[in-house]
Amino acid sequence: MSVLPFDDRDGVIWFDGKLVPWGDAKLHVLSHGLHYASSVFEGERAYNGVIFEMTQHHARLHRSAEILGFKLPYSVEAIDTAAMDVLDANKIVDGYVRPVAWRGSEMMGVSAQKSKIHVVIAAWEWPAYFAPELQEKGIRMMFAPWRRPAPETAPTQSKAAGLYMICTLSKHAAEAKGYHDCLMLDHRGLIAEATGANVFLVQDGKLHTPTPDCFLDGITRRTIIALAKERGIEVIERAIQPEELTKTSEVFLTGTAAEVTPVGEIESYKFTVGQISQDLMAAYGDLVRGQKKPAAASAA
Repeated sequence: MSVLPFDDRDGVIWFDGKLVPWGDAKLHVLSHGLHYASSVFEGERAYNGVIFEMTQHHARLHRSAEILGFKLPYSVEAIDTAAMDVLDANKIVDGYVRPVAWRGSEMMGVSAQKSKIHVVIAAWEWPAYFAPELQEKGIRMMFAPWRRPAPETAPTQSKAAGLYMICTLSKHAAEAKGYHDCLMLDHRGLIAEATGANVFLVQDGKLHTPTPDCFLDGITRRTIIALAKERGIEVIERAIQPEELTKTSEVFLTGTAAEVTPVGEIESYKFTVGQISQDLMAAYGDLVRGQKKPAAASAA
């Protein structure tokens, strides 16, 4: 099965303030972001022509840049507008949106204080992150060979490109062994997250999730916590030992790409796709797919 490469597609990309043909959205090979990972990004989903929690995503993009020591040249509101322009120009109703910002090629070295900051927004149609049939039985996971770093060793509260290197390595290791993803522990050996999603555990009818003190407090994660509380499900944020999987009945992942994805097994630990997982999957689907594009935007 051939895969359409991301550098050879039809459509347009928003690049530093204007829409350009997809193939013309290029950066120089000596860009600082490529060599030193001085880059931040967001992952967003559009449903019915509306980007879910768009402004939250773009506010976080700004915060991530500030943590990495640079300032975006466009306001949150300007990036909101640009993202919608990209959807409209590419005629995307349901799809994935990727804003990314990085230091350019003016300086090449560890220090790059005077490098220009670039911002790009691309969007494309995108299916489910995991195959739909896995929603019924859950995905298979293994423990990651890498751990999430301590907050004093990396900018863990930013959505920075460099932090995903160990995610790529871990997911490749999982796929090589026939698994779908990895469960990552943190620097203390506590349960942290998957390679690109937060994790929730059901124990005795209560929802438990790791405290996000060295990884992102995901926007989807916060949405699921709110939906659970609305339904009278107790949510407990705390440190979770991996041995607690023995007393866990359900596990699911949450994220913009993963949405709400149940887990069927983590190596020797087995779980069911139970009622809480099913209810929250349905509630999240109703929420995001129930969005309607504003009439003015629809007519534009």
